[in-house]
Amino acid sequence: MSADIHGILSDSDIGQLCNCDVRDPFSLLGMHPHQDGISIRCVHYGAATVKVYDEKGNFIDEMFHLEGTPVFTLLIKNKKKVFKYELEIAYGDGYTRKTADPYSFLPVLTNDDLYLFNEGNNHYIFEKMGAHQMSVNGVEGVLFAVWAPNAQRVAVVGEFNLWDGRQHPMRPIGSSGVWELFIPTLTNGTVYKYEIRKAGNGHLVLKSDPYGTLQEPFPYHGSVVCSTKEYKWSDDEWVKNRKEKGNWYKEPMTIYELHLGSWKKTGYNEEGDYHNYRDIAKLLVPYMKEMGYTHVELMPVQEHPFVPSWGYQVGGFYAVNHRFGTPQDFQFFVDYLHQNKIGVLLDWVPGHFPKDEYALAFFDGTHLYEHSDPREGEHKDWGTLIFNYGRHEVRNFLVANAVYWITQYHIDGLRVDAVASMLYRDYSRKSDEWIPNHYGGNENLEAIGFLQQANWVVHNYFPGVVTIAEESTAFPGVTYPIEQGGLGFSFKWNMGWMHDTLDYFQQDPINRKFHQGDLTYCLWYAFSEKFMLVLSHDEVVHGKRSLLEKMPGDDWKKFANMRLLYGFMYGHPGKKLCFMGAEFGMRNEWFEKRQIDWHLLDESVNGTYHSSLSRMVKDLNKFYTDNPAMWEEDESHEGFEWVDYNDRDNCVIAFIRKAKSQKKRFLFVFNFTPVIRNDYRLGIAYDAKFKEIFNSNANQYGGEGLGNGGKAISAKKEPSQGKEFTLQIDLPPLAFNIFEFEV
Repeated sequence: MSADIHGILSDSDIGQLCNCDVRDPFSLLGMHPHQDGISIRCVHYGAATVKVYDEKGNFIDEMFHLEGTPVFTLLIKNKKKVFKYELEIAYGDGYTRKTADPYSFLPVLTNDDLYLFNEGNNHYIFEKMGAHQMSVNGVEGVLFAVWAPNAQRVAVVGEFNLWDGRQHPMRPIGSSGVWELFIPTLTNGTVYKYEIRKAGNGHLVLKSDPYGTLQEPFPYHGSVVCSTKEYKWSDDEWVKNRKEKGNWYKEPMTIYELHLGSWKKTGYNEEGDYHNYRDIAKLLVPYMKEMGYTHVELMPVQEHPFVPSWGYQVGGFYAVNHRFGTPQDFQFFVDYLHQNKIGVLLDWVPGHFPKDEYALAFFDGTHLYEHSDPREGEHKDWGTLIFNYGRHEVRNFLVANAVYWITQYHIDGLRVDAVASMLYRDYSRKSDEWIPNHYGGNENLEAIGFLQQANWVVHNYFPGVVTIAEESTAFPGVTYPIEQGGLGFSFKWNMGWMHDTLDYFQQDPINRKFHQGDLTYCLWYAFSEKFMLVLSHDEVVHGKRSLLEKMPGDDWKKFANMRLLYGFMYGHPGKKLCFMGAEFGMRNEWFEKRQIDWHLLDESVNGTYHSSLSRMVKDLNKFYTDNPAMWEEDESHEGFEWVDYNDRDNCVIAFIRKAKSQKKRFLFVFNFTPVIRNDYRLGIAYDAKFKEIFNSNANQYGGEGLGNGGKAISAKKEPSQGKEFTLQIDLPPLAFNIFEFEV
């Protein structure tokens, strides 16, 4: 019998199917009506026979096997109406399976889905792209969809088809650039990749799914079908309160920055011994509550193959890090923290991605996600590629990624990494290594547009969720509203404060009088943005030394300076972030493969300095969160008042924090030298009693108990320093004191 009798296929058609050269396999495979009946065609490598059954299980006929090919055909004469059918495939080893034909299904993605995606506005595209177990026309299976507009062809491969891309080629959907295929019988847990025949040279490459929710570990990088929708959340109260709150500008935020792989481990294996997300949650919550932190900020949990990158070279933007468990495990982590009234912030890296062949780079044989010109598309410092924010689908990929982490994992905020590198075309480049924008400037206008869009979507869709910019320059309006020309972030890391403050503290006290401006300069711009003060992981790595070891002098001076540093940070306007380990004075630099040095808290071995510092941070957190004066007017001059910033010779600074909703005010006085200053005189504008409520030199914090003994001291009616009253107090060495008073 000839092929055209049994399947209406020409020799050319058969050749294309055998060589997998058909751009749209649905044009030849599946069920097709003809003038004299209906034909069914399929391709099954290794099959001995293929039989056709209707949806009720009635046998229709055995398909004709075109000799020497994997092609099977059947012509059902005088049949005019298409019908649902199944294929029973028998292999030479006796194995038989029954399945619906993948090429019998209409497209699942709608025209609206694709239209919005192509214009960059399908903010929930992750619900369609990637791999999703679902029922189509009553048939269970997995829908695969991927964007690869310039590929010659795309196929889904895995163990289910022996990684043979000829078995499951995908259909391109119009001119959208999206390829789709529904494969019956596959389930959650299926490992898969996309086999892409590249544009141009036609070479085959295996790619992980850009929208995949879980990946195999290095060196496999296979994507795993894994739903994020089945988890039963128990944080309704938290999410409701977050929405009602609207924003965190007038709320306390003390953030504990955490690296999941090195906070606590189960053993000493540097390449493993990781706790599961669930275990970390149960260890972390009591510690966070004991220490009084309001939020945890996680260094990236998105999938990344290279551990020393700390997560900032992301290989799977939609996948949780497999080292600590599954998506459901991470959902439990967030849920458990929310139930204990702890917010979860996530580091997010939309600024660049690695060059690994399995991931986004040169995805379909063209520079799809990145720029083709290295003067626009490559970060030489990091060996990574820059997203092409001017391409609608790339921008959609990233904006939807922000929505994904908030909707699927209930994340409370995104801290955007390396924003400065996104904003400037000449970032860390020589004059001949960058291209100006179309106005001739160095601003990356497309990146600015992307950041504005991402912030608009997050804040309008999810009131109460914050976005935080790690932005190290003086770019204007980072936290200004978008309608005013700003970028629309909730907060900006105050990198200037961090660097100036640490520079000051590293000075020997005898020289600090020459550097007092390092401490006071920040107040000239402290209210120009909504700032967050940070002592982050970047300051305790790569030879910079730990915070403790930055401090000059012996242990007494080091720990006194650490207490002083925290006091200055908590007193200063701005939300607070501290990196793990610094709260008890880590001596070693942080190393991502070892857990932080918890043993230092053992007083029987290491004395009391470390545990005393931890105790002070705990009490400082409580004082901060309990008093609106410390955070209610963070972004306004109304919450801060200088008392004295000019006493350089004595290295003393004093200021007041206040709030409209609280009668109590707090006077902070700092002595940045190891000299005891008894009867120190401060000019003050208030006729009030000042009660000492916090003293970093207290015995329980590792000091000697010098100070004012918790007494209430009345201001004297004596003009001083241009003020009507004088406050006379004792200042302990290398210490800060907080005095409470009312007006």
